[in-house]
Amino acid sequence: MKTTLFQKIMRIVLGGMMVLAGIGHLTFQREEFQAQVPRWLPSSPEFMDFVVVASGVVEIALGLAMIFLWKHQVKVGIVLALFYVLIFPGNISQYTNGIDAFGLDTDQKRLIRLFFQPVLIFWALWSTGALKHLMNKSKN
Repeated sequence: MKTTLFQKIMRIVLGGMMVLAGIGHLTFQREEFQAQVPRWLPSSPEFMDFVVVASGVVEIALGLAMIFLWKHQVKVGIVLALFYVLIFPGNISQYTNGIDAFGLDTDQKRLIRLFFQPVLIFWALWSTGALKHLMNKSKN
């Protein structure tokens, strides 16, 4: 799917953000990301750490795919959007359980953050041409 120069730039920016977030999962923000592991999952420290590390590896892979797999950008955009949907329960859990992390130290801040997940989903789909692809596919 052909995309504009601006979409390409935004795809690469989002890919870079994903790589940085993934590195944070594995290193300096590991404890912060544990705050987003949904509380309905097993809460042993080992399991929570596994979830954070595994999601970090996935984020790095998706970020690199966004940057370098431009021939498959529609598929990568769809997979990244699905990833954002899958991790959204962690953001909801952080809000509903009042867990402080990433400077989200009030219910208002945690609630506002929830509204950014659809922005990320849209960004992944739009910047890769997946949104246009899916809209064209639904017309047929």
